[in-house]
Parts: sequence; structure tokens; C-alpha cells
Amino acid sequence: MDTRQVVVRGVRSPVAQDGASEATEAVLFIHGNPGSAQDWDFAIPSVAEFARVIAPDMPGYGSADRPRDLPYTVKGYADHLAGILAQLDVSRVHLVLHDFGGPWGLQWAVDNPQALASVTLIDTGVFPDYRWHKFAKVWRTPILGELFQATSTRRATRLFLNRDNPKPLPVEFTNRMYGEIDRGTKRAVLKLYRATEPAELSLRLSPALRALDTPALVIWGEADAYCPLKLAERQREAFPRAEIVTIRGAGHWPFVDDPDAVREPLVSFLRTQITVPVV
Repeated sequence: MDTRQVVVRGVRSPVAQDGASEATEAVLFIHGNPGSAQDWDFAIPSVAEFARVIAPDMPGYGSADRPRDLPYTVKGYADHLAGILAQLDVSRVHLVLHDFGGPWGLQWAVDNPQALASVTLIDTGVFPDYRWHKFAKVWRTPILGELFQATSTRRATRLFLNRDNPKPLPVEFTNRMYGEIDRGTKRAVLKLYRATEPAELSLRLSPALRALDTPALVIWGEADAYCPLKLAERQREAFPRAEIVTIRGAGHWPFVDDPDAVREPLVSFLRTQITVPVV
């Protein structure tokens, strides 16, 4: 696996790549908040055996740039993805999305329907009638959100995450997550959450996605405290043919709680979708 620095309209994103670098068909892994391309280390080697793989750090996260004047909106992120794919000469895309990577990737899909080949949703997707979780409510509140972000510590972050997860997350994972967060990330998070209305976004995206009737796989942690399990079934409103896999004993990061249980259906699904497998 190698990393390429891709600059889109002056904003740099490191992009992890593996598999056949010359293929114009690729599996695009998009992390959420908080997160980075490293979230996908559990799956990339297996998928790269038969497909080109691309996993960027999105602006504000990981090692990507964090400019103050970037539009930290769903549309802004979707446009950044489009720029990455154009520079990497990718014209057919299999999306694998988690958390806020869902809205970013699905907005890109609606904007570029001719390039969309399949979708895998991991605890994300269209969220009709969604109510923000407790942290999002804080982040969306002026002053309170800034205070929360300014006073967050490594220990507090680990406690908050583990309190809502069905089992303790590995220390290595929470340390990496906290280590990737700086002042620029916190600024991006506040702007993104304050600019996003999930129910309104879903009302706009769902009809367009449903019309595409794209092959889809939905993987959901049954104990997700931020995106309740009932939302898994609602993904069929946008993807009528979606296969749904739920992971018992897993929370919002099922690929951390039980990587094998996520990797196996993911790899199996993508093998059936890739047009020209790597040999």
C-alpha cells in the first residue's frame, strides 16, 4: 500500500492506495467523524487482492489539510471527493461509507450517478426523521460546542466513547482517534454539524438514490448509540435491493468491535460487484 498526496483546489488529502493502480474502477473507502483512512486497515488488504482500493483522509481529519475557509458542508466534501477521483482517473466507483462518510459519499453519488457502481453503508446512510445524538447537540450549540471541544482530553474522550459502546474500544484505537484531532479538526466538526440537517438531506437524496437502484450492502452494529439499529432497515428507502447484515455486540464502529464480522460480508459483496477483478 502507498500514499499519494492529492490536492483539490488547494486542499491536500493523503490518499492510501492499494491493488491495481491503473484500474479506472475502484473501491472508495470514506471514513467519518472522527476518523481517517486508517479506519479501513482491517479491510484494505483483502479487497486489494481483487480490486483497486482508494482511502483518503478527508479535509479536517487525519493528515489532510484543515483550511479555515473550506466549506465544511456535505456538498463541500462531495466536491472534494469528485476532485480526488478525477485526479486519480477513476470513473467507476464502489462506495464503502461510515458515519459522516455516508452523507459525503451519497451526495457525491447523486452528483455523479454515471460513476456509481455499488454502495456499502456501515452505520450510516439516509436518516429520515433522525434526531441528533447527545454530542452532536452540544457541537451544534454556539459557545457550548466551542467549550466542549476546547476542554476535551484524551482520558475524557476514551470515557465518553466507551460509555456508549457495548464493550471497551481498544486503547490503540481511541489513542489514534484522539491523536488525529487538533484545533483544525475541532473547527471542522463544529462547522460540519452546524451546516447539516440529516432529515432534510435524506428527503433530497433518497428519491434520487432510489431511482438509481444501485446494488447495496448495509452493515450495522446492533448496539449503535448514535445511529440506532432501526435505521438499518430504512436504508431500503434509498436502496430497495439492499442486503442488511447486523453485528451482534457491536456499536457505532463495528469494524473495531468485530472486524471479521464486517470484513467477511464486505469482501464477499464487493467480489460480486467488481467488473474486472485484479488477477
